Amino acid sequence: MTDKVYNVLFLCTGNSARSILGEALMNKLGAGRFRAWSAGSQPKGDVHPMALSVLSGLGFETAGMRSKSWDEFAAPGAPQFDFIFTVCDNAAGEACPVWIGHPMTAHWGIEDPAAVEGEGQRDAFLTALRYLRNRITLFLELPLYALDAMATQRKLKEIGQSEGASAQAGANA
Repeated sequence: MTDKVYNVLFLCTGNSARSILGEALMNKLGAGRFRAWSAGSQPKGDVHPMALSVLSGLGFETAGMRSKSWDEFAAPGAPQFDFIFTVCDNAAGEACPVWIGHPMTAHWGIEDPAAVEGEGQRDAFLTALRYLRNRITLFLELPLYALDAMATQRKLKEIGQSEGASAQAGANA
């Protein structure tokens, strides 16, 4: 085993819903072994109110969460990432910045809960949170210290194709 703290970045186009959920989940479930951030290629500027409501209602820390550009994490002095996960199909298809250290990447696409309006929106956010929790739990169970890079990359892709995978995530099988 290792005492290494792994840095993780969750990417989505708007950085207002799915990537925010991923950041909160990884920071809580990672229990100090993982430090997570989120960002977007075209950040909306605000975190979706339902994301904050669902997270805070389940006891997650939401103070300081904000919608931000991935450019912040490509600048000098930014954290060096070990893993980067795209959680929306649009972000997966975009040309990302060149990340220092060449982190492992995987597409964990799920449908956008913010696209649901009205009565079903809370349930859509809870479903997205469940899918992300399942993937992060599978990821946290990996013996990262014992896997080579190819095995780790294969496992990350498999996790991204688990229950709730968006159409593009499943098509990338």
